[in-house]
Amino acid sequence: MTMEATSLWEGKLYSDGWSDGSGGPLVVHAPATGRTLATVATATKADLDRAVASASQAQRAWAAMPYLARAGVLLKAAALLEADPGRLAPIIVEETGATQGKAGFEVFLVTTELQESAALASHPNGEILRSMKPRLSLSRRVPIGVVGVISPFNFPGILSMRSVAPALALGNAVVLKPDPRTPISGGLALAALLEEAGLPAGVLHVLPGGGELGEALVTHPDVPCITFTGSTAAGRRVGAAAAPLLKRVHLELGGNNAMLVLPDADVQAAAAVAAWGSYLHQGQICMTTGRHLVHRSIADEYIAALAAKADALPVGDGADAQNAIGPIIDARQLEHVASIVSDAVAAGATLAAGGTHEGLFYRPTVLAGVAADNRAWTEEIFGPVAPVMVYDDIDEAIDIINASEYGLSVSILTSNAYAAFELCDRIESGAVHINDATVDDEAPIPFGGTKASGVGGRFGGPHANIDTFTETQWVTIQGEIERYPF
Repeated sequence: MTMEATSLWEGKLYSDGWSDGSGGPLVVHAPATGRTLATVATATKADLDRAVASASQAQRAWAAMPYLARAGVLLKAAALLEADPGRLAPIIVEETGATQGKAGFEVFLVTTELQESAALASHPNGEILRSMKPRLSLSRRVPIGVVGVISPFNFPGILSMRSVAPALALGNAVVLKPDPRTPISGGLALAALLEEAGLPAGVLHVLPGGGELGEALVTHPDVPCITFTGSTAAGRRVGAAAAPLLKRVHLELGGNNAMLVLPDADVQAAAAVAAWGSYLHQGQICMTTGRHLVHRSIADEYIAALAAKADALPVGDGADAQNAIGPIIDARQLEHVASIVSDAVAAGATLAAGGTHEGLFYRPTVLAGVAADNRAWTEEIFGPVAPVMVYDDIDEAIDIINASEYGLSVSILTSNAYAAFELCDRIESGAVHINDATVDDEAPIPFGGTKASGVGGRFGGPHANIDTFTETQWVTIQGEIERYPF
């Protein structure tokens, strides 16, 4: 299902089937080439109201279906995608500026998310509780109802599906608002997949639109749960807007993730991990390695090795499988990246590699001699930039890691893995990866961050998903009506 091979979403959104939106056209462009990929419809507040009403009605029938039927839809969708990755991968390449490898990996993640979520449908949904009375006392998990999902542009397929699939498996309906830069791979192509797999009409709605539509979804009184993946600044606005309604809000936000290179680490191997962590998908990942902490004894060798890798990476359109680095998503984000690098150099950092761009193609960059108050060190860059700071002892390094407002992912590279494990208690982070990159995620894993990197629980894993997408209901049963003294 390539962009050229389907007209399903041309001029359309997905709400009770392929339908016209009343919000006007949204032209989708390829960041690598600038060409028009499609024109889809956008939704208004009136469209949203209709979608939520439809989802509320459809949800009851969907939840009442045998769990095997719900699991079967997700498993069929996974099988369709596994048999034909080309129905999604080329769209990811064109719409997000991804490379072939990144797109293939994302398709794999979407497939495994569907498979893992299908298992949730048969998960035990309650437990027997003790009671002081002669009765049956139990708790059970019931669907929360309509789940609102707001997803970002960088990994749009998986960052939409990791909410959509478990919510559906547990008997909910979903209203999804993908990023307006990636409405197809982040929503419409996923709707086409699930529709073909047999998902009933009304259970999933995909409504492209901008910030105004997102705010309307967050504040809609009949959407009791919101999951949002995006920047910390936007996440704060989502939380503030949802607070008066006392609805459940699940926020997975930004990161400025540190990689700690201990003095006993293999420098060449460390540089390879570092390049992957900082440059994968042009650094446009919340888990990107944004801070490189390297012991002084190996710092020069490390910077030289990382710079050599940065200089060797081919940059260009991801449609060419030889290219390892694609374009920044748009001109606004490119300007953000370039300004941080320019300010970093003006503040005393040294360019060891990169720092230039042609159009939206920004060269992989290494910044040496970065100080703790440098923008390149304190801010989430969301570009292919590796700022390096030197440290002298482990206590200093831990303090530097924890000084960030973010706490999403940390990597430790060493030849003594157990010693690194002993450092985990001192690190404020939702994930710590020893001898691996900061960028890592798997469908069965409860993923999320601390501090400004997220709030409201975790994405992934049966317990986290059940907590997010269901409510606990207490039920008691006794054979006779209780006698009270009144």
